[in-house]
Amino acid sequence: MNDFRNKIELLGISSHKRVFNPIPHSLPGPEDISRFELSNGIVLLMRRNDFSPSVVISGYLSTGSLADEDDKLGLAGFTASALMRGTTERDFLHIYDMLESAGASLGYDSGIHTTSFGGRALVEDLGMLLDLLADTMRYPVFPDEHVDRLRSQLLASLAIRAQNTSEMASISFDQITYVNHPYSRPEDGFPETIEKIQKKDLAHYHHRYFGPRGMVIVIVGSIDPMQILGMVEGHFGDWRNDQQPEQISLPPLTPLEEIKRKKVDLLGKSQADIVLGVAGPARKSQDFIAAALGNSVFGQFGMMGRIGEEVREKAGLAYYAHSNLGGGIGPGPWSVSAGVAPQNVDRAIEIILREIKKFVQEPVSDEELSDSKANFIGRLPLSLESNNGVASALLNLEKYSLGIDYYRRYQDMVNAVTPEQIRETAASYLDPQRLAIGIAGPPETD
Repeated sequence: MNDFRNKIELLGISSHKRVFNPIPHSLPGPEDISRFELSNGIVLLMRRNDFSPSVVISGYLSTGSLADEDDKLGLAGFTASALMRGTTERDFLHIYDMLESAGASLGYDSGIHTTSFGGRALVEDLGMLLDLLADTMRYPVFPDEHVDRLRSQLLASLAIRAQNTSEMASISFDQITYVNHPYSRPEDGFPETIEKIQKKDLAHYHHRYFGPRGMVIVIVGSIDPMQILGMVEGHFGDWRNDQQPEQISLPPLTPLEEIKRKKVDLLGKSQADIVLGVAGPARKSQDFIAAALGNSVFGQFGMMGRIGEEVREKAGLAYYAHSNLGGGIGPGPWSVSAGVAPQNVDRAIEIILREIKKFVQEPVSDEELSDSKANFIGRLPLSLESNNGVASALLNLEKYSLGIDYYRRYQDMVNAVTPEQIRETAASYLDPQRLAIGIAGPPETD
């Protein structure tokens, strides 16, 4: 039980510095992470947790909206949504009756680079969960009635998106930041592209892009890793797809040369949303931790950092204001988001730009950095309290090539970051004269 008590040992507290030291064995590491690679390329990661009666399965296939053609954008997500609707062996009701009878869950989702899956069950039902995972992943049949129903649901979701000021501001930001780049496209597509997608497109996408190459499976719970390895081999070891392509490479990103602004007018809205920023570092970039700590100071820690303090608390201009660092496989956005009254858009942007200039010119204070470091180090073991948290952490190790000892090294890496490193990292990405600004809200009135 020691792993579940006293996850964080507070070694010292002062008014300006706090140092947290998690008990080492509460963090996943080389001696308690089992990693196997099947002959067909599937990577299996496991960690045993004998204090939990449940087990979690998580993972991803190496395909997403990056493979979508422009005229059928949203196909990857449509396909992921349809996998659980019927297979060669089971219909929709049979699949969900099995899950509900065991109190289990299973589902799929799709992003730009990957199609993810996740499920949860009692340990004694793990075999059933693996069976359903393999069946729905490998042998879906995409029943006509469910494809039509899903298309209607997706179109309804896109209609809602089109009236959401926050989402439309984000889409505008992406279109400016990632011009001529796949990240400029919304992964859920557009109404006209979803309308074109038919059952044959789902079947073709599945046949072409689903396969074991680049696939990762994570299992966490009260398990025997060697026994589970045999079960996974039995369900997936014979899977081959000679047509499956190599992972699609991202093209180079064209940097902005000036401030560019795009506004989407939405009738009947009383709020305007702003997304302002640039393309930031990828998750495995060497400067990501420095960027993440800087982002915490800039627009996350406490009441949303400096951005929340200046835009919302002091100026009283925003319903919300914060920054976000979206590092993933590629250069995700480093941006500031704010929701304001329409007449306050320009004033809010002015304050945000002022704070960006300060952020890239002056190092953060020792107190600001110490607070964010304590937050980063302290919340890591707390995020690993659940099987889901551990599974997510193990997936990150593999997806971003962080190294199996990453979480054991994490505290030292965080503590090594200096205020000057943060300033240099911020300055290398955030140029106040080269930014994208996406805005959505009511039309301007004379």
